[in-house]
Amino acid sequence: MVLKNLRPSACFCALLLLALGVAGGWTLWTLTLRYRKVIYTDPAVVPERPVALVFGAGYWPDGTPSDIMRDRVAAAVELYRAGRVRKILLSGDNRFVHYNEPEKMREVALALGMPEEDIVLDYAGRRTYDTCYRAKAIFGLTEVVVVTQRYHLPRALYTCRTLGLDAVGYVADRQSYVHIRRYWAREVPALWLAWWDLRVRHPKPVLGDPIPIF
Repeated sequence: MVLKNLRPSACFCALLLLALGVAGGWTLWTLTLRYRKVIYTDPAVVPERPVALVFGAGYWPDGTPSDIMRDRVAAAVELYRAGRVRKILLSGDNRFVHYNEPEKMREVALALGMPEEDIVLDYAGRRTYDTCYRAKAIFGLTEVVVVTQRYHLPRALYTCRTLGLDAVGYVADRQSYVHIRRYWAREVPALWLAWWDLRVRHPKPVLGDPIPIF
């Protein structure tokens, strides 16, 4: 009844404010509260899953892994040693000849004592959506522990779960990171891009023949 008494321009503004409020509320809920019951910091209480899914992160031109990459791999190895997972899937970008995130992550894992036979590499995990999509479509997974930093976990869980993976999260933060505030701020548009891909666009990542892990 209230909207009927408003002029068209005022009605439009009211609806726009309502839409913005709903969108803002959904964003805040997803990034803070939505997945808090399935995000873990103690490896001993992480639900057992067959595989830890580790998202790629950059490394420096001299080959030195970024702190974020190193901590993600270290957290996955920690889960393996605690008996929560049987293998780790290292997924990253390898679209350029001289840039190979999965191989760099593998080097870190091996240096930490991870058995080579329990490391699986995904060379086409160019972004979060691709990594989650390929984990199910290429590697045949239905259950995973998602391993990444806290700022990235809500979007990673949202993406994996919407694509049909039963995913829980393990926090990989092991230190303070440079530009962490920028990373948190970037998650807002990144989350909405994920929503657009999952609900509207449905893009297909690089695919190929199935490579079942088990």
